Amino acid sequence: MDITQFYQAFFEEADELLAEMEQLLLGLDPQAPDSEHLNAIFRVAHSIKGGAATFGFVALTDTTHLAENLLDRARHGELQLTTKMIDAFLETKDVLQKQLSAYRDGGEPEPEMVARICAILRQLALESGGADPALTAAPMPVPAAAPVAAPVPVAAPATPAAGGALKVHFSKVSENDRKLLSEELGNLGSVVAETQTDNSLTIWLETACDADDLIAVCCFIVEADQIEISAHPAAPLVTAKEEVEVPAPQVTPVVPVAAAPDMPATATAAAATAAVAAAANGKESSSIRVDVEKVDQIINLVGELVITQSMLTQTASTLDPVLHERLLSGMGHLERNARDLQESVMSIRMMPMDYVFSRFPRLIRDLSAKLGKQIQLVTVGKETELDKGLIERIIDPITHLVRNSLDHGIEGPEQRAMAGKDPVGRLTLSAQHQGGSIVIEVKDDGGGLVREKIIAKALQQGMAISETISDEEVWQLIFAPGFSTAETVTDVSGRGVGMDVVKRNIHEMGGHVEIASTQGRGTTIRIVLPLTLAILNGMSVKVGNEVYILPLNYVIESLQPLAKDVHSITSDEHVMHVRGEYLALIELHKLFDVSGAVLNPMQGIAVIVQADGARFALLVDQLVGQHQVVVKNLETNYRKVPGISAATILGDGNVALIIDVVAVQRTNREKAGQLAAAPA
Repeated sequence: MDITQFYQAFFEEADELLAEMEQLLLGLDPQAPDSEHLNAIFRVAHSIKGGAATFGFVALTDTTHLAENLLDRARHGELQLTTKMIDAFLETKDVLQKQLSAYRDGGEPEPEMVARICAILRQLALESGGADPALTAAPMPVPAAAPVAAPVPVAAPATPAAGGALKVHFSKVSENDRKLLSEELGNLGSVVAETQTDNSLTIWLETACDADDLIAVCCFIVEADQIEISAHPAAPLVTAKEEVEVPAPQVTPVVPVAAAPDMPATATAAAATAAVAAAANGKESSSIRVDVEKVDQIINLVGELVITQSMLTQTASTLDPVLHERLLSGMGHLERNARDLQESVMSIRMMPMDYVFSRFPRLIRDLSAKLGKQIQLVTVGKETELDKGLIERIIDPITHLVRNSLDHGIEGPEQRAMAGKDPVGRLTLSAQHQGGSIVIEVKDDGGGLVREKIIAKALQQGMAISETISDEEVWQLIFAPGFSTAETVTDVSGRGVGMDVVKRNIHEMGGHVEIASTQGRGTTIRIVLPLTLAILNGMSVKVGNEVYILPLNYVIESLQPLAKDVHSITSDEHVMHVRGEYLALIELHKLFDVSGAVLNPMQGIAVIVQADGARFALLVDQLVGQHQVVVKNLETNYRKVPGISAATILGDGNVALIIDVVAVQRTNREKAGQLAAAPA
């Protein structure tokens, strides 16, 4: 049996367990640790050790064994936890993560890294009054001695177990299952006695495993309700009519789960790793692991179904409702069911924002200690869900924003005290749904952005800006490549590298960034993202005979321009006066070279949109309506088109292009810059 097929399940389970371990460690109070949390941390180390030993991951087994010993003593009150010890456990978690990555890539962990963390753990054991560190090394797994195969009649009572035994009873089991169960339990300990009938099996087992471990292994053969486990101080008295398997004398019990490198690992023993972890956590798994590609394939097929349904609905709308009442009623049911199916399938890819937020307590703990600052982290809306494809891509941008807030936003304790603030700074991460979007905020109560400082730096770097621009436009300057107002460069931030990447990555996800700041009171950075990249809430507009889709999260309002509000700057450029503000008026028919469009702005419709902290107007012929559209990648199916982010298929079967509002704004700014730089 090739046990490598079970590697991925083990790696995924171990990743989840290590994430849980880190969260529990960060919440531990060294002076009064929560016993349940200590037990849970111990179970993580124990579960990973068992799986690592099964697969022969020696370095992982050795490291977790040393950590497990210390945690076992801590949970039994045999040693006093300290901050230093918790730091060591957190470092151990990091090393275990690197070891997993090495094994996942088919290699071996760095020996120096393994030796270093093992030395730290042994030293902690010695300092806390434990056994000689040399004796705390992980024991070599001992192969189990096979029981005598042939059952023999026994007239005299069997010899009682020296230290007591577990009675494991299986009901409603076939002959083949009885054989498999006997073999598996033989691998987990020493079989003292065994009795069986036509549909049941009872085994008295000497083992170091607990009942949960035995159940987890046996559940790969029988159901949990077929298993009964109880503690018995002695083996049974059996009659001559019963068949008993007598173990060979002087059998050494096997170390639980851990198979020797030269010993076959059966399929059930290898696959038991994940189940043992679930059983150790005292909860039954109610989920299955599905490859993301399979989910994406289903989403794509459902999208095609929705498009087909939309085509049928549009065709059926021309029919006489009296003559075709049943058909139209059925189409209505189909539309509702298709929408429900689409939403249900999309929810499969949704993950809670806690997946992102849970990474930051450790980052903030380490950085605040490094910077000599006191930081309190507050998270809001951890249960808010976002598409898996987006949630993994948003981690890096949020990490950069958090590091900036800690390094440049929140002041040191002395500076905060002088300003009359609480010496402990406050960083808030929040997420909430707004319509068809999710809004993620990184908010601090630090010094805030300084308008004059940013403008001076921008002028120093040769940016053509006016000192009368709005605060929103000033804050957007920090996203310019190479822009930084930091007085000193640290290894945390301050090089002017990263904020432009943050903005670009968020734009690539179909979102945008907004900044609000008050000097002396703090800064809030808002990231607005669509809930998924597969479906878009859009406004369809018509230009000539072409239909385009505007993402609704950029649209503010629409209105018909009046002659007194439209002013010409050049022969090709116009601005529009809207409630005291002059907005650039971009004519889509010129941008996309569409013939047959409305040329007079006063006969068209101006759609006010906002991107990059600035508002502008897009001139279209007419508004068609608002609806959800299934997004299709244009670059994959055709080629990249300037000003267009994707495409969709309309109900009539025609293709509509989805406008990239940010790219349109950028193109317009570049064009304006070129005209300004041109000689008169």
